[in-house]
Amino acid sequence: MNDPFSLEGKVSVVTGGNGGIGKGIADGLAVKGSAVVIAARDEAKTAAAVEDIKSRFGVSVSGLTMDVGDPASVTAGIQKALEEYGRIDVLVNNAGVNIRKQPQDYAIEEWDKILDINLRGPFLCCQAVYPTMKAQKRGKIINTGSATSLLGLGKCVPYGCSKMGILSLTYSLALAWARDGIFVNCIIPGWIDTPLTVTARRDFPGLSQFVEDRTPMGRWGQPSDFMGIAAFLASEASDYVTGEYIRVDGGYAQHGNTVSFD
Repeated sequence: MNDPFSLEGKVSVVTGGNGGIGKGIADGLAVKGSAVVIAARDEAKTAAAVEDIKSRFGVSVSGLTMDVGDPASVTAGIQKALEEYGRIDVLVNNAGVNIRKQPQDYAIEEWDKILDINLRGPFLCCQAVYPTMKAQKRGKIINTGSATSLLGLGKCVPYGCSKMGILSLTYSLALAWARDGIFVNCIIPGWIDTPLTVTARRDFPGLSQFVEDRTPMGRWGQPSDFMGIAAFLASEASDYVTGEYIRVDGGYAQHGNTVSFD
């Protein structure tokens, strides 16, 4: 029997795949045999991620300088990936930014930047890969949401709106493209130990202890915790799953249901 989780012969593009959750996802795709294209803005960081994946997993991997906030950059980047590999089987929309402050203090330029990168960018990437996935009669799109896709957060209003939008984008594209053989799903991370949350812990004293106390597993998530879910959603193992979101949060969302029997 063939391994339904195998990604041998597949090509995966991961935006923001040079660090944090994106790197964990890229690792998960590579360990199952997919060729990986890291699409991100920081060339030095991307080069380091490429070398790490190549040395650890032995798959074909390349870096691509792409800014998902720039429509021309998205178009050129996806075209370059197609020229190099001839196909794109998996798209992971992971690139994102956040600016934390009180709602009344945001400048309109900050709102626009966050929505452009976090929501418009993934939509543009999906549009860019659609023709090749449709021609292949198969494709997997994995969007990275956030706990704020489901819950509000007072100091992250535009970020939360962008991530709620990612969930709607997931639902809508799954419906629109199901007959084209394109599956669209969303990962909802909880509190993960990444460079972005390092700044959150600086901005919100006591956050580390709060997360550890509230999370039933008693720890922050790690980028490596996304390897398995990425492989599942990218592979044939999830071929009857579309328009869905899956939490990777150590039980954080279920905290209110916890009953202690100690």
